[in-house]
Amino acid sequence: MELLERAQEFENRNFAFKTTSERILASREVKALILELNEFYKTKKDPEIMDQMKRLTLVKQKIEKRLKGRP
Repeated sequence: MELLERAQEFENRNFAFKTTSERILASREVKALILELNEFYKTKKDPEIMDQMKRLTLVKQKIEKRLKGRP
């Protein structure tokens, strides 16, 4: 359950990353959380875990969109 608590904490964190390095670190952290949740989901098949992964994926997409910048 520690994994779910870490994921919840990350989701509730303030996403005002000032520097590019902070965004990169956040992107890597959320990616690792999603992969860990996926492994946990494979064993439990709990729909709540899937919902958590979806919300974290949206956060990751927002961070990566900000990293890539405008074309």
